Amino acid sequence: MFLRSHQSTDDFTAVVAKKYGRVMSYLHWKGVNKVCKNECRFPQCPNSLKPIQHFMKIAQEHDERDPVVSYWARLYALQQGLKLKTNQPDETAFLMAIMDWLETLKKSTDNEAISNEVAAQAHIDNYALKLFLYADKQDREMNYGKNVVKAFYSCGVLYDILQTFGELTEEAANNRKYAKWKAAYIHNCLKNGETPVPGPMVDEEGEGDNEAAGENPEADHESPEQPTTENISPPSAEDVLNDPDKLPSPPQEDESPSDFKPFIPEVKPELKPFTTPVPLENLKLTDEQMTKAQKYCKYAGNSLNYDDVKAAVEYLQKALNLLTTGTDE
Repeated sequence: MFLRSHQSTDDFTAVVAKKYGRVMSYLHWKGVNKVCKNECRFPQCPNSLKPIQHFMKIAQEHDERDPVVSYWARLYALQQGLKLKTNQPDETAFLMAIMDWLETLKKSTDNEAISNEVAAQAHIDNYALKLFLYADKQDREMNYGKNVVKAFYSCGVLYDILQTFGELTEEAANNRKYAKWKAAYIHNCLKNGETPVPGPMVDEEGEGDNEAAGENPEADHESPEQPTTENISPPSAEDVLNDPDKLPSPPQEDESPSDFKPFIPEVKPELKPFTTPVPLENLKLTDEQMTKAQKYCKYAGNSLNYDDVKAAVEYLQKALNLLTTGTDE
């Protein structure tokens, strides 16, 4: 699947295709943990592929607790690496190691969220949203520390990975932008010994300004240090972006998103234009619209698997609106 956009270019692709068709021995699920835990040994990442280190690090952090995230994070890293490679031997060795790992894991499990893109998208989307709500709650309660920075940062990277399945929804794109900005902003405040302002940054006109923290909200973050009397300048966005090893550890079990009731920021309801339903006997849906409605229903089912009733209702409402009006709002 991950070779579909790189099928006819060079010798490297030919080798990948040959290896991808290789018969692998069967591994039961217990063996998946062994694959994730003991066989995640990759060559050193070449400098030319440094932009994919963010995704490799997220994958490593989830090897034991969520193989689904590990799989799709490394798959996205591979896809991006194929676009960046310059056919150097160290690049080939690194990308082949990722490909071997993906191949082995996929053949060792029947997890639907690894084999099915619709299930995978729902899984990662739900996880990213839980991280976002957790981090937002901590931010608004002014519980600042490396875990809230890490949660915002990881959320942004997960939304990057979601692009594997196509263009992000407007909500996901907004969450991605806000999470990356907030991670960089809180990190720099803590680095300077300043107290972050909770919630969106408000300008003089009272409107949110998500770009106030810097030009590049995709920066990585190191563990906040205790403030000193020295005048410490925050690292530049470019410096922290290029050093994923500075990332703090992920939240511990007692600080995981599941320990908190999801926080949904209060928003004023918006008046949406009324769409006159088209009589069903006159409504003709395209194949693309039918497929999209089916996906919404599938997403709703997967959301219920994670006890996310709100998301399930929203997906079903989207499906119903599409089926009755022919529009996707």
